[in-house]
Amino acid sequence: MDKATNDEYYKLLCELQALDFVLVELTLYLDTHPTDMPALQQFNQFAQKRQQVAAAYEVKFGPLLQFGHSFSRFPWQWSQSPWPWQV
Repeated sequence: MDKATNDEYYKLLCELQALDFVLVELTLYLDTHPTDMPALQQFNQFAQKRQQVAAAYEVKFGPLLQFGHSFSRFPWQWSQSPWPWQV
């Protein structure tokens, strides 16, 4: 992997981690404030952004999730490392 590709790989993973953090926090908040419409709108915006970033990552670097949650190109990509959880 060249430097530019490597930098993009880590940038997208860091962005996914940040989005996941926000989504977990908003989930916890919404569990106790289910009628907070602005918070729910914010959750949905971040969920949509996460889907977009995850799709961009998977197009360039392969699947993020197993068990049918992500597609794999040919050849089977789960045999190629590093896997997202190893970084």
